[in-house]
Amino acid sequence: MHAKIPCKGRLAVLVRENLRLARRSNSGQLGRVLLGRLRELTINYGLSLALGDCTFLDGSWYVTHAGLLRLALRRRCVGIDVQQVLESCDQSIGRWVFRATVYKSRDSRGFVGYGDADPSNVSIVVNGAEMRVAETRAVNRALRKAYGIGICSVEELGSFSAPPQPSPAAARSNGHYASKCSSNGQPRLRDRLCLLIREYNLDPNLVKAYAADFCGTQTLSGASRELVESFISHLSASAKENRDTLVCKLNSYSQPQEAKS
Repeated sequence: MHAKIPCKGRLAVLVRENLRLARRSNSGQLGRVLLGRLRELTINYGLSLALGDCTFLDGSWYVTHAGLLRLALRRRCVGIDVQQVLESCDQSIGRWVFRATVYKSRDSRGFVGYGDADPSNVSIVVNGAEMRVAETRAVNRALRKAYGIGICSVEELGSFSAPPQPSPAAARSNGHYASKCSSNGQPRLRDRLCLLIREYNLDPNLVKAYAADFCGTQTLSGASRELVESFISHLSASAKENRDTLVCKLNSYSQPQEAKS
């Protein structure tokens, strides 16, 4: 057993707020160890669950890009330099690599982190935004090195990469898959879908095409929440029952539409 790290004042208030929100949002999922880990993260880095500085996903805590930037601001980081690694990029296939350097002080030699992204390691809902994802990952890695954060950032998790936050108008709409965000800390629909893709090693582009066909829409983003939930349940059941049959079904979506009809 590790001794509790003492805290007081504003930090003690933040610890209580984080633990209360974590218990309420993840009822039954968080034991002593996970709550203790959250307490340590709060005390060491001042991360706030309410502000989205960290998140609980698939049994682990992850820091977010926003949380890292706020930490850098609190610690008075003097600058972040980001450069594209041209020799490792290939625009034709959507592969991008960036190098970020974080300077904690004016005389700092810098902490370097690299980030890469391509259609195979980003969420299917951010295909086409690989360059921005790669830059974000590079900055996250450099910031984690600079401030000694051992946990991974959620944007570095491949299929879990979060898309840009929706506008207020989009957030108010409840008819489309792309704006389906859970407000109670549970996995979003896209995250549940990405979990299945990773668990059963499925082709994300083929799953995306299958989902649109299943939902009767031109694109997955145009499907209602109910249809997407139904598809996720169907995909999960199919994968568990017979993955090979499911893969054959998915492969049919790699053919031209005329050939399938």
